[in-house]
Amino acid sequence: MNSIVLKLQNTSLSQIWLHLFVIFTSFSAVQAQKDTISFEEVKDIKSYGRFRYMEVKGHTGYHLYTGELLNNTVNNGYGALEFRYGWQPKDPDKWPSRYGYASYGVGYYAGFVGNPEILGKPNAVYGFVNFPLSNPSRRNVLEMGLAFGLTYNLEPYDPEGNPENDAIGSPFAAYFNLNFGAAFKMTRELDLVYGIDFTHFSNGRITTPNYGFNMYGLNLGLRYHYNADQKRVNNDVYTNELLQARFSRPAASKQVKLHESSIEVYLAGGSVQNEEDKGTYKRYGVFSGALDYRFKFNSMHAVVAGFDYFWDGSLEAEYPETKDQMLTGLHVGYDFMFGKFAVRLHGGAYLTDDKGKTPNYLRVGFRYDITDWFFAQIALKTQKTSRADWAEIGIGFRPFKW
Repeated sequence: MNSIVLKLQNTSLSQIWLHLFVIFTSFSAVQAQKDTISFEEVKDIKSYGRFRYMEVKGHTGYHLYTGELLNNTVNNGYGALEFRYGWQPKDPDKWPSRYGYASYGVGYYAGFVGNPEILGKPNAVYGFVNFPLSNPSRRNVLEMGLAFGLTYNLEPYDPEGNPENDAIGSPFAAYFNLNFGAAFKMTRELDLVYGIDFTHFSNGRITTPNYGFNMYGLNLGLRYHYNADQKRVNNDVYTNELLQARFSRPAASKQVKLHESSIEVYLAGGSVQNEEDKGTYKRYGVFSGALDYRFKFNSMHAVVAGFDYFWDGSLEAEYPETKDQMLTGLHVGYDFMFGKFAVRLHGGAYLTDDKGKTPNYLRVGFRYDITDWFFAQIALKTQKTSRADWAEIGIGFRPFKW
């Protein structure tokens, strides 16, 4: 042991780094040799490899603004650039196969939504999923895309420094995008992508003001497909030993019929701010509880009906004497499922006094099944049809399933 310590003491730092570099490069070379495959072995295997794509897209369009102070600022519309990296699954037993082999990935958004001194220079990071809607063998394939993530770099309302911004009250907001478009196959690797889309930024009334940004417009871009296993076959830029660059989508796999019933309990909480408290740190707690019956037709569709209990701490300002902050309601809904994820759209009606919120409400959210018995959910509850009442994060469990 002492001899090892003595040797280390007599060895310079540069020598140590040199030895580590030699070990690393030797290991990498051996690993690369192990990973090499023969083109002759795989050339006749349809859709062999790992399929990926990169996409760049430009956006232009107009605001759907419902506030009062920003009309001149948003009249010129908006523009944005978007960069995406996607994975194309090919396993016929996984959930993407049941949606025509949907793809998914991560993206980055950089937008110009108006005067940056008032509105900021919004950026967003997000996850997305693309669903093909038409025959994949055609040159022009229709598709629908959903994206959800975090918007940052906004310039929030400030009573002294930025009083004109009545759209957003925080530097962060949720990012949501819905796209209907198409991909036109131009070459072996390249698609022209185009469509119409709707983009929304909102903080769910965590801070006020919260009219949010609602933007609709056109998009145009390029999508580059490649096979990540090409370098294992031949990485020479002049090689003729080429794997397929894009996945040849077969017909969608059949839906798995389930006819499964369950009873579910859901608990969630959040924080809100009243309009009169904008520009301050005053917040109120909110709580949601639900008892649901859920029926899954198959691996894609489910319906829900249940009872809601709400506690809204922000009602304290309107009912200071009675402290009446409770509401109850009934709801029905639909869940669009893909794998462990589900997009939820539920509509309800209050059984008690709506306390100025209007008799009906919506809850739109994303659900993730942690296990067969537990799930997590993030959702937005609305008031007055389309205005955010609050954003909530919660957890649920299924005590009964049959």
